[in-house]
Parts: sequence; structure tokens; C-alpha cells
Amino acid sequence: MIDPKALSSTAGYGEAADALAEQYESVSFADVHCDVLHLFPSRPSAILDIGAGSGRDAAALAGQGHVVVAAEPTAELRALGQQIHVGRAIEWVDDSLPEMRILRSRGARFNVILLTAVWMHLDEPQRSSAMKRIADLLAFEGRVILSLRHGPVPAGRRMFHVSAHETIELARGHGLSVVHLSERADPHGRQDVHWSYLGLQQETAAD
Repeated sequence: MIDPKALSSTAGYGEAADALAEQYESVSFADVHCDVLHLFPSRPSAILDIGAGSGRDAAALAGQGHVVVAAEPTAELRALGQQIHVGRAIEWVDDSLPEMRILRSRGARFNVILLTAVWMHLDEPQRSSAMKRIADLLAFEGRVILSLRHGPVPAGRRMFHVSAHETIELARGHGLSVVHLSERADPHGRQDVHWSYLGLQQETAAD
């Protein structure tokens, strides 16, 4: 058995990009994020989709009038996303956790940072570093909307078993409080997979 730490966080995604894009696009943004739709702003806002994959979520959010940056480090998925959602006002960047070097170098700030099925690809030291980077990229009173996959690790992929509790405690250490926590079955119908959905918000100093 391959030690997941020996693999890169994007292992297996480039080779399977076509099949993965088809899988991602087979369910809608609203169906995948039904538990947390209320956390997205109703007014046009700056949104960062980290690990944007095929661009399903980025395209839906751009269609709602948001200014969307899609960060996707897998070149094959990034190219497919640009092709599938051509015409959508999405800025695609080759950037990734834990460093987010490109967006940090710009001094970018976002009202919402979305991480769909991303966090489990990072090992413990990377998660600690990544949470700080995410907090630094948030605008005042910004939110993080994050999903955690629980279940068997697909062959050739790098994933770790990460609990909602661990993620919440890590977020609190970087000035983020919990505004939502829910569990749900897999939207693709896999019986051995379930998800945690978290909403985190930047804490503000007391008056």
C-alpha cells in the first residue's frame, strides 16, 4: 500500500481529469452545497474557489454576479474548466494550498473562500499552514465554506482522515469561528462516502 504522504496533493487528478470533470458536472452547485447555500452572500462579492476542479461552482457563482477567482493547480482540470465554462466571468489561476503564493503576492482579499473536497488532501502540517493562509486571504468579516470527505481513499490519491472537530479547532486558532456544521450523504450516491460541511467566519473584536 502506498503511503499517502509519498504522493502529491493532486496525485491522480490529471490522469483522470476527463472522468472527474464529467462526475463533477453531473451534479449541480445547488445540490452539492444545499446545506450551506444560506452562507453565500446575496450581493455581488469577491469569491475564491480553491481547488475549483471543472469550474462547476465557480461558474454558478459567477452566474449570480459574484467576482470569482478559480484556483486549480491541475493543468488538465483547469483547461477543461475553461473549456466547459467558456464565456463565464471567471479568473483561472494556477495556485494551491498550503501556500497560495500567487494570490498572496497580489494582496488579494475575498469575502468568501470555498474549499470543496480539498482539505483532506493536505497532511497535518500543511493544514496548519493552509489555515493561516486562508485567514490572511479573507476580507473583513469574510467566510470560509468548506466540505470534508469521509470514506475510503481512492487508489492513487492522497487523502487523510480529517474530522470536523479538528478543523474547527484549527480555525479557531486563526481567528475563525464556526457559523455552520452539518453532515450529509454523498451527492453522487456512494454509500461508503459521507461529508461534513463547515461555515467559518472571521471573528471581529468586541466593541
